[in-house]
Parts: sequence; C-alpha cells; structure tokens
Amino acid sequence: MKKIILSTFLLFLTFIAFAQDYTTPNTGVTWTLDDIAAASPTTITISGSEYTLLGNLTISENDTVIIDSDLTLLIDDAKLVTVFGTFTVNSNAVTITALDENAPYEGFRFEEFSTINISNATIEYGGGLRVLTETFSIDGCTLTNNVSGATTSAVIQLSRGLPQITNNTISFNENPAIGSAANSAVSAYIFNNMIEGNNQANSNRPQINLGTTLANEPLEIIQNTIIGDPALEQAGGIAIANFVGGNVNVVIDNNIIRGNRYGITMLGINDSAEITNNIIEDNNIQGDPNLGGSGINLNSSTTSEDVIISGNEIRRNLWGITLQGLASANLGDDTNNPGQNVFAENENGGQVYALYNNTANTISAKHNCWIENQQSTEQQVEDVIFHSVDDPTLGEVIFEPFLCGILGVVDNTLENVSFYPNPVKNEINFNNIYSFSTVEIYGVQGNLIVSETISEGQNSLSINLPSGLYFVNFSNDLQNVTKKMVVE
Repeated sequence: MKKIILSTFLLFLTFIAFAQDYTTPNTGVTWTLDDIAAASPTTITISGSEYTLLGNLTISENDTVIIDSDLTLLIDDAKLVTVFGTFTVNSNAVTITALDENAPYEGFRFEEFSTINISNATIEYGGGLRVLTETFSIDGCTLTNNVSGATTSAVIQLSRGLPQITNNTISFNENPAIGSAANSAVSAYIFNNMIEGNNQANSNRPQINLGTTLANEPLEIIQNTIIGDPALEQAGGIAIANFVGGNVNVVIDNNIIRGNRYGITMLGINDSAEITNNIIEDNNIQGDPNLGGSGINLNSSTTSEDVIISGNEIRRNLWGITLQGLASANLGDDTNNPGQNVFAENENGGQVYALYNNTANTISAKHNCWIENQQSTEQQVEDVIFHSVDDPTLGEVIFEPFLCGILGVVDNTLENVSFYPNPVKNEINFNNIYSFSTVEIYGVQGNLIVSETISEGQNSLSINLPSGLYFVNFSNDLQNVTKKMVVE
C-alpha cells in the first residue's frame, strides 16, 4: 500500500515538473486547442469539454488558433496567452476562466499586427485584455471579475486603430471597463454594451477612460448603458482626456449614463465632440460638488467651437453642464444645432445649476428645456443658469428662445403635435392646426437637412433620407416644437 501511494505521489510531481510553456511553430498552421494539447500535452490537458492551460501560450506571427466549439478553458495561476498571429473565438458558449478563482491568470496580450476576433465568450477571473493591435473585435461577450494582470488600467486596454467593442456585458471588474493611454490614437467603436460597476478598486477613474483619437475617424460611444455601483464613490461614467496633444474627435450618442460620480467629462486641449441624445441621470454618488457630479463637464485649455451638445436628458446630477478653463460648447443655435436638451433637478447646496458657465466665453444655448415639465418664465430659466449675470467676469449664456417655457400655449397642447407614419419611408403627413410656418429636419449632429414653408391644415412632406434618427422641428415666430423621426 505504501508503495502505491509513493508511486502516485512521484507521478504527480513528475506531471507538475514537466508542465511547460508552448509557442506554436510559426509555420502557418491553423490549430484548435486539441491540436496544441496533442503537440504539448503538458501545456494543455483535456477532460471532455474542459481544457486546462498549465503553461504560458504564445501564438506565433504566422499561426492561427481557433476556438469554434463550446468549451471551458481553465487557465492556471499567473499564466499568460500572447498572440502575435490570429486568435479567433467563434462558438455559442465559451468560458475562459481561472483554474482557481482565488489565483487569477495573467490574461491576454494581443501584440501589434495580430488579428483578434472574439464572440460569445465569458472571460472572467483573469488579468484582462491588453490590445496592442489595430485589428480587434469583441462581440456578445461577458467580461466580469477580472483584476490587474496583463492590463492594470482597464479590462480592455486599447492602444491604436479602430477596435470594435459591441454588444458585450462588462461588469464588476477591478479596473475600468475600457481604456486607452493618454498618448494613444484610438478611435474605437463602442456600441450597445452593458457596462456596470467597474473600477471596483474605487480609484479616481471612470468606467470608460480614453485618450486621444485618430484625426479623421471618430471615437464612437453609442447606445451603451453605463451604470455605477453606489459603493464606488470615485468611479465616473465616461472620460476623454487629451493632455499631451493630438486629436480628439468623439461622438457620444444615445447612451444611458446613470449612478456614477459624474456622467461625461472631457479634459485637456482641442476638444471636438458631438454629445447627443444621451440620458444622463443621478451621477451624484460622491456627493461633493467641488469634486464632481456634473452630467457633462468640459474643462479645456483651448477654446473650440466644435463641441455640439443636443438632445440630452440631464437630470438629478449635482450639476447639469459645467464649463471650465477655456472650454466652449454649442448647446443650440439658429442654424446647425437644434438644442433640445432637457434639464431637471441638477442641484447642490440648495441651488439648481442646469448650466454653469465658469469661463469667459459666450455660449449659445437656444431651444433647450431648462426646467422639465414646467412652463417657465425668463427669470425662472435665468435662475438655473450661472453666467455673466451672476458674475461679470464670466461669459454670457444666450438661452432665448427656450422650450418648456413658451408662455401663452395653453395646457401644453404643443405636446400633441404629431405626424405619421413614424417610422417613415417616403413621406410624412401632418395637420398644421397651430399655425406653424416652417418645418425643418435636422440630423443627429444638429445639421439642418430640410427647411420647408408650410400652410395651415393638412400637409405632406416628401422624405428622401438614409435610414436613421432625425429631428423634425415645427415653428413660427412665437413657438416651436421638435419631434423625433425614424427613417426606415
């Protein structure tokens, strides 16, 4: 009996001793995990649909590794997967996790010029994805409970190019969800992700934390839900920072940003952005208006006219929109930006601040609803805007005309203005019973596309536009109303 026990113990020691790292042969092979296990059985072991990686794995420049069947890949403590070639995960359900949840693996390092496509995977209890390549896509995945390892600043840490991050759930990780260095030129497409409770380390970082962009390709953050964890008082929503020069070309559209330290902040120089159609609410968890709490904050060392803010719903933050340094923005004008921002209860110290212009710049902020669900007077709107009237050293905010406050319109009847069909293909129809004289169609960037004179009674307007979201504005000298229109 003792001999059998001793033999088993020696066999176990031999197995551990010979567990080894493996590098694919760099001969143009396309391999599965089974192929690697066959080539190096001490690197990967197999038990049914469960694979265990016991050593560091390197995929060479000319080689491809594909995971195209449902499986679980367990990775041993501190082990790293490095890819110089191609790595593809394309199955219905792949789980990549730690062999021991209390001993996380190092994560993944995707080197420059590698090609990475990951779909439908759960990636957990590792050290994140260090993305040094321009050719990277991750879709339909869940990334949760990851810690510092291959990355120390974000679960998905980007370095260059046009990475695609779509339809994922990224939640409750030690670091922010998505990041890039201040001097990296990254124009990612970040679409339809559920991002919640990241930055569990509770450091002074947001859940999306990005630097400079490519000059001619925008960074696009579109249709994401970004929810904070009330216990993480230091974690913000979205930050774009440019402290080192370079370009900032950003579209932040149709996101829900709720329950963070702040909603959106842009810091540094050369701010250029379209911040449109977002719901930005309750970003007040730290509770200190001297340290954060803005729905949107722009703090720039240069003045730019290229920041468009329109169609946002900004509620119950400590501040609505704050402008600092030399920052400037267009919140609505009579030519290119329809305004249509809605503000409610952005309050601290017993005072509501829909817009705080702490700069010397004159700000155009026309056609906005400054006090939601209230027919306001000019003085009531003035009371929620801080500018030259309150401090002569500051720039003026030009807020007239304003919405939610057109006196003389009985019982908010303008809310009943409508057209049909919506969604629309070729034509819209409407009954002009409010004596509007003009109908205008704007794009989501605030660009005027169509302007037509209309008559009272029944009207038809031909629509010849690409599919997408638009705004239809009906107006006369006394009043106007804007409705969303979807073109199929």
